[in-house]
Amino acid sequence: MVTFRDEPGRAKTYNRIKLVIGVFSSLFAFLLLVILVVSRLSLQLEGTIAAIVGNSSAAFLIFVLTVAAAQGLLSLPVSFVSGYIIEHRYRLSNQSVGRWVREHAKATMISLPLLIGVSLVLFVCLRTYGSFWWIPVGSVLTLLSLVFARLGPVLVFPLFYRCTPLHDGPLKERILELCAAAGVHSDGIFSFDLSKNTKKANAGLTGIGRTRRIIIGDTLLQDFPQDEIETVLAHELGHHVHHHIWIGIAAGVVSTFTGLFITGQLYAWSLPFFGFTAVSQIAATPLLAIWLSLFGLVAAPAGNMLSRYHERQADTFAVRATGKRNAFVSALRRLATMNLADPAPHPVIEFLFYSHPSMPRRIRMLESL
Repeated sequence: MVTFRDEPGRAKTYNRIKLVIGVFSSLFAFLLLVILVVSRLSLQLEGTIAAIVGNSSAAFLIFVLTVAAAQGLLSLPVSFVSGYIIEHRYRLSNQSVGRWVREHAKATMISLPLLIGVSLVLFVCLRTYGSFWWIPVGSVLTLLSLVFARLGPVLVFPLFYRCTPLHDGPLKERILELCAAAGVHSDGIFSFDLSKNTKKANAGLTGIGRTRRIIIGDTLLQDFPQDEIETVLAHELGHHVHHHIWIGIAAGVVSTFTGLFITGQLYAWSLPFFGFTAVSQIAATPLLAIWLSLFGLVAAPAGNMLSRYHERQADTFAVRATGKRNAFVSALRRLATMNLADPAPHPVIEFLFYSHPSMPRRIRMLESL
């Protein structure tokens, strides 16, 4: 029988609040785009920028950054409530206000060059390739995803967390034995200071090729018995054994090109309704963003279904590789308590938003093995 040590009502309320805030934040950003298009504000903004800046690429970039800045500033209070106030109210956060601001600013500074680069590529492709702009844009996005999968663990992740090699001992020996049995060659086994931000626990297998790393949050190392940590890491190794990273990348490529093609057709078809004249018109960019957002909303459940299937495969592998079903079930229950997992999410909510099966489903599946 699935039970959780924390009060179910508290966990359900926490998850309901986080879900409502997340949906509201996305809806708010979407409505801003709609307002820009419907009210013709985007046309006015384009005219103002064009009167100041003569270069079309520079004007496009200023337009995109202006809209992004408006979205960021308007969503900042919502982000603070969700990421700081709610986390503290439910005793899940270790962050000070200053640290939250620094982490948020750091993420913004890292994403800014990406936004600039992708925006310029998009504009050049819209002007150069017309209705076939989605092919080179999809190719660039695919290349970027591969680069980040390869370099993220060694270049980006250390900017947010301090990684230290796991010290020698019985736990490291167990993990190395699991890796050898699973045929996993990693760049190393590291712990990272997750506790500087949160009381939650986590671990993962990140990177591809020579940058593949096993990372373990210090909260997991501090609060979990070694048998449970071993099963959690075996779950992560299961993703490698079943080639989930590469399947995910392939699914992402298909989704990217499909989404860009479909939204490209809808974008070109809808231009005249809002007074736009060309796919490369600067003021029409929010309209393209609207169609991309709608496709993402429709496609997200399919991506979550694939992810949940992968998680079930990795769970099964963890039990079969370690022979420690009870330890893994205990680890999942402990994670559910520490992370305030919803003990009984509504099936519709789970279908739409959950990338992992709910903890009760995972535990029931493991107990049936």
